[in-house]
Amino acid sequence: MDNADRAARVVTTVVEALRPDFAVRLWNGERIGPAGGPALLINDSGIVGRILRRPVFTTFVELWVSKAIDVENGSLFDLFERRPKGKTKTKLREIPKLKLLRDLPALVLSRGHGSGIDGLAGKDPFVSGSSKEAITHHYDISNGFYRLFLDERMVYTCAYFTDFNNGIDQAQADKLDHICRKLRLKPGERLLDIGCGWGALLIHAAKHHGVIGHGVSLSEEQTKLARERIRAEGLEDRVTIDIKSYPELSGQSYDKISSIGMFEAVGFANHDTYFSTILRLLKPGGIYLHHAITRRMKRDRRAVQRKGQAYKALVKYIFPGGEVDHIGLTLDNLEAHGFEVHDVEDLREHYARTCRLWAERLRARFDEAIAEVGEAKARLWLLYLTGCSLTFEGGSALIYQTVATRRTRGRSGLPPTRADLYR
Repeated sequence: MDNADRAARVVTTVVEALRPDFAVRLWNGERIGPAGGPALLINDSGIVGRILRRPVFTTFVELWVSKAIDVENGSLFDLFERRPKGKTKTKLREIPKLKLLRDLPALVLSRGHGSGIDGLAGKDPFVSGSSKEAITHHYDISNGFYRLFLDERMVYTCAYFTDFNNGIDQAQADKLDHICRKLRLKPGERLLDIGCGWGALLIHAAKHHGVIGHGVSLSEEQTKLARERIRAEGLEDRVTIDIKSYPELSGQSYDKISSIGMFEAVGFANHDTYFSTILRLLKPGGIYLHHAITRRMKRDRRAVQRKGQAYKALVKYIFPGGEVDHIGLTLDNLEAHGFEVHDVEDLREHYARTCRLWAERLRARFDEAIAEVGEAKARLWLLYLTGCSLTFEGGSALIYQTVATRRTRGRSGLPPTRADLYR
């Protein structure tokens, strides 16, 4: 018996024990499981040996990106929804290990294959905080690529759904205005947006709330397009963007400051610099809005900073240098650096929905994505967006908007209730 036959026997044994509600189709055309519906394709008999030799999450990422595994008649979401019922550890214990032992030794010792995704990882991905090179790795892929799945304004952060049936264009428009309302923007005020992306918030705030906006970004490609959009709106005298890091800002203070989805790139090692800079730049009585992904807090405070396998894969391939805190640490940092926290809003379900819509939109235009960035990177991003949606849906990742002001004696300047946010 050759190794391909051994691998087929191992896969069959595992699938029959786990009993997922989807089929598995092997490299030889054999189909295991339901006759119809979505199927997991295993296109290479060598993947069993690869998993046995290196049973880590990154191996599965590599298998997906290289098309050693794929999905037929459905999506990754479909496979997840039809996964084996019950606890994973319990199901794994049901696999007849003795039956597998006859084949595993030969597969473990079989010749391995390369990952097939060389060049997709970021440089120095596990440092604390994202460098300009790391930002370029993520955001300067191609403006055309991002256009395929983002909304018409190209907002690449969690949307805000007043109704979960709303489309992404409406939800992102509502998010921009929700932020502006939380900041209580007034005509003539100076707004700083840190990590301003393609400029959607600055443009919206200038057009609809009359502010003078300034943004900073480390992404050359995003800034180029953002400036084009500002010119197209006739807002060059009211909205400006610089390519620089937030600590380099000096000589100007701001009435309001927003940080929407960039704090994840700061890194634990740079928290003091970050919050001290925000305080320095914010005028007395000013409002700061902090919008960031977080992790769940653990009983062991040190555990929250440990990176699991999925986290390491995300940092390696998607967000080099990225680190996320927990909401308690966010609040600790704000208070320790001279802020008073007023409001904290959990948007976890909103981000689960946002990422699902992004993934579905990317899949619908997948041929265009391949033409824009190549098949390996397109597949990596489809996996990333799908995984993010499922992670937020399951509650393993969270996201909060936190409103804070510079600490002061007496009145903070905020309204006595939050009724103004929902008029």
